[in-house]
Amino acid sequence: MYTAQGVLAKEQLVSKYAPLVKRIAFHLMAKLPASVEVDDLIQNGTIGLLDAMSRYEEGLGAQFETYAVQRIRGAMLDGLRDNDWLPRGARREMRRVEAAIHKLEHENGRQPSESELAAALDLSLADYQKLLQEARGHQLVYLEDLSEGQDSDFLERHGAAPGLDPLAMLEEADTRQALVKAIEDLPEREKMMMALYYEQDLNLREIGEVLGVTESRVCQLHSQAIARLRATVVGEGKPVSKARRGRKPAKAAT
Repeated sequence: MYTAQGVLAKEQLVSKYAPLVKRIAFHLMAKLPASVEVDDLIQNGTIGLLDAMSRYEEGLGAQFETYAVQRIRGAMLDGLRDNDWLPRGARREMRRVEAAIHKLEHENGRQPSESELAAALDLSLADYQKLLQEARGHQLVYLEDLSEGQDSDFLERHGAAPGLDPLAMLEEADTRQALVKAIEDLPEREKMMMALYYEQDLNLREIGEVLGVTESRVCQLHSQAIARLRATVVGEGKPVSKARRGRKPAKAAT
């Protein structure tokens, strides 16, 4: 059905873009703990879609779908903002993994295998993989990485930070270069998984089909890849460069 102006009615637009909302929701799920329900993301995303419909103005240079994607994702993140995406216990365990990666990499001059990491953590391989599964939502950068141990709220202290100075820009460039190299040094399967997820925009199920593994296994590979990148780029107990101050937690390997 169309309105008097010859455009699709709101109900038809919601139906048309419902698959887009679902795709964004399932894509976000890889960065969220298992406690998050995909239906909640979809519900919040639909609210974002309706908001996009009411705010969008033609002739501003952006296609509606491009505009809607930002609104949908933003609404999903807003719905999660008051929750801790990764429980503190799981985050603490992943820091142990990062420390083990850092230690074994320096000792052996290469990326450690899953079996070596499990042994270093005094875990069975199955228990180690379960830890990775439970750590879905592990990110490359957290606000606590940026806080440098200060008690005041990070966003309040840096939300109005001035533009980057030349030194900060150089630090950011160094960080980006370090991240690119760290990704290149990932084990081949993890590097492929990251490319499929972040460059090709595939969801976990689709990546599993490409790699010939289960969706759960892709989730484990993602958590482990992020741990490797954090061990290299962020460093155990070392804050990231000042160039990242004043920003929200970075999406992994963006």
